[in-house]
Amino acid sequence: MRFLHTADWHIGKKLHGYDLLEEQRDAYEQIKAIAQAERVDAVVIAGDLYDRALPSESAVTALDDMLVDLNRNQKFPLLAISGNHDSAVRLGYGQEWFASTDFYLRTSFADSLNPIVMGDTQFFLLPYFEPIAARQYFQDDSIRTVNEAMVRLVAAMQALFDPAKKHVLIAHFFAAGSQHSDSETQVQVGGLNAVPVDLLAPFDYVALGHLHRKEALQNEPKIKYSGSPLKFSTSEAEDTKGVWIVDTDTNPVTVTFKPLRPLHDLVVLTDSFDHLMDFDRAYPVTPDDFVAVELTDTTPISNVMQRLKSRFPKVVELQRVNQLEVTQEPLDVKQVQQDPLTLMTAFFEQATQHELTTQQQEWAQSTLQAALKEDDAQ
Repeated sequence: MRFLHTADWHIGKKLHGYDLLEEQRDAYEQIKAIAQAERVDAVVIAGDLYDRALPSESAVTALDDMLVDLNRNQKFPLLAISGNHDSAVRLGYGQEWFASTDFYLRTSFADSLNPIVMGDTQFFLLPYFEPIAARQYFQDDSIRTVNEAMVRLVAAMQALFDPAKKHVLIAHFFAAGSQHSDSETQVQVGGLNAVPVDLLAPFDYVALGHLHRKEALQNEPKIKYSGSPLKFSTSEAEDTKGVWIVDTDTNPVTVTFKPLRPLHDLVVLTDSFDHLMDFDRAYPVTPDDFVAVELTDTTPISNVMQRLKSRFPKVVELQRVNQLEVTQEPLDVKQVQQDPLTLMTAFFEQATQHELTTQQQEWAQSTLQAALKEDDAQ
């Protein structure tokens, strides 16, 4: 059995307000091309197909196009689960008849104990779940954490193992020892919901979703996060995104990483404002790339974001590497006697290096008027 392992598509996600559907469609086309070139027997999507429980119409259309193309047009069997960003009820609608085209979508805890058999492999599809689902299924009120639930669940799955086949778990959770990146939603509290990797030892391969970096779980040759197909935060800027190709006909299973090329990259530029604004100085970005700027300057710069965007149109983040040095000028009598709105506007511009927007000016004016009315009433 040879399959492609991917996860965390997050269709519909935005990067600091920028729509990523174009980039997501391009990443999908690359995943499809890899599946075709590698002649895989199935494609595994380990959760978080959407970015939110109530996806936009454009996101629904995009994902529907991808799944129909993979399954019905390209004839790839699909094995997919819901993640913590998905609405299990909405995503799972229609799954009963999806299986007629070898599209196996699982969104409930109980379904994880109905393995899918393909070739020499049993697949156990475990969607993202809360401990209450395990308590209700096993009728055991002592189950309080995902860890405790997994002890019971893995034992129940082992009882279903066909000794003549390989066994693959597809799941969406946080494995103990993994490292988060900034774009991921925390789904464990105080480590109580972290699943020890030792619990997963009975499986020949574990295809995980939830963490967005393939390096999130180190030193585990048969337990892998595929990572997201795109860079969703600056903490992932240096990552190489991609998918895993897994062969179960070897012992142990063979796992090979296949990289994806970003249509528009996410790049971090660390330099002074003067250097960044020098059009004769070259940087490894295109006008369509997303840019995070780390300024080395220590002095205030007026309208810094607007000015940077004249050079790099898609600046998504601005931080300062060094502490800002602000020289406070002494107030004279005329400044002190200025009206509160003028003083507040001057302070805002000095502290943030941005002018108030029209909306912010209106908010400030209405707040000031409310405060004056309250003073008059007293």
